[in-house]
Amino acid sequence: MKPVSGILTESVIDHSFSVKRLEEHIPYSGSFVRLNYHHILMIESGRGVLVIDEHTFDIAGQRIFLLSKGQICKFENHSDVCGYHISFGDCFWERVPSSASNCKAVLFNNAAANQQLLPDQTETDEFLSLFKILLTEYKADSYTNQMDVLAAYLKIIMIKLANIKIVKEETFDSQDYIIYRKFMELLSSQYHNLHAVNDYSELLNITPRRLSELCKRCSNKSAKEIINGQIVAEAKRLLQFSSYTVKEIAYQLNFNTSEQFSHFFKKNTEISPVSYRSNFIHIRV
Repeated sequence: MKPVSGILTESVIDHSFSVKRLEEHIPYSGSFVRLNYHHILMIESGRGVLVIDEHTFDIAGQRIFLLSKGQICKFENHSDVCGYHISFGDCFWERVPSSASNCKAVLFNNAAANQQLLPDQTETDEFLSLFKILLTEYKADSYTNQMDVLAAYLKIIMIKLANIKIVKEETFDSQDYIIYRKFMELLSSQYHNLHAVNDYSELLNITPRRLSELCKRCSNKSAKEIINGQIVAEAKRLLQFSSYTVKEIAYQLNFNTSEQFSHFFKKNTEISPVSYRSNFIHIRV
């Protein structure tokens, strides 16, 4: 990515997994960072401001933030928070038993919809206990199967987080939801190239109508709305945090012309790419 104002790329993490106390090291503090891993931030106390893509979150009190790889974020310099910070990559997630796969899809395949969770006090106390145990295991002297133990604790945390998100959601273990999860996983890796509903329905071996119907049941959005949302989110990141021209962004996102991309962007955001970039730069100055 061509940086506009010193955007950084997240550093490589040993074993694609880490857990730390926030007060010992506040991540992406003062500089925008593009994530290469998924992150879970458990805010125990403190105040601050966290910027994720185009959204700004004022932090006060206990809450949990979920950040997905590819997102761009920054803690403002005056932020002073306590809690826990987990980072994990897909290769580490492969250690987690497959029974937790639905949870990862629920939480991270549409990160913008799950950016901030507000557990009640009982749930918060339980999470703090789990994070403390996980950190103790992570800091322990290396032993056989240590990574598998860490993965098991991560699985428990993810299941508990998913339960906050999907309380009383009857579709979670249904066949529709399984297909929806597969669609979201495909979309997260293919949206740069594939823009049409039938592209994904063919890969899933179902009709476009069936895909759109099950997406509506599982997310209250049609398949086309979900696809467009993913493309727009990445377009906004590139407009905000890179110096690529509109033509170069159009090419990266597999539009035939910059005009086609501009029409798509304006239709979905009610503002042109050039105006969006100009407004963002003006706000950040």
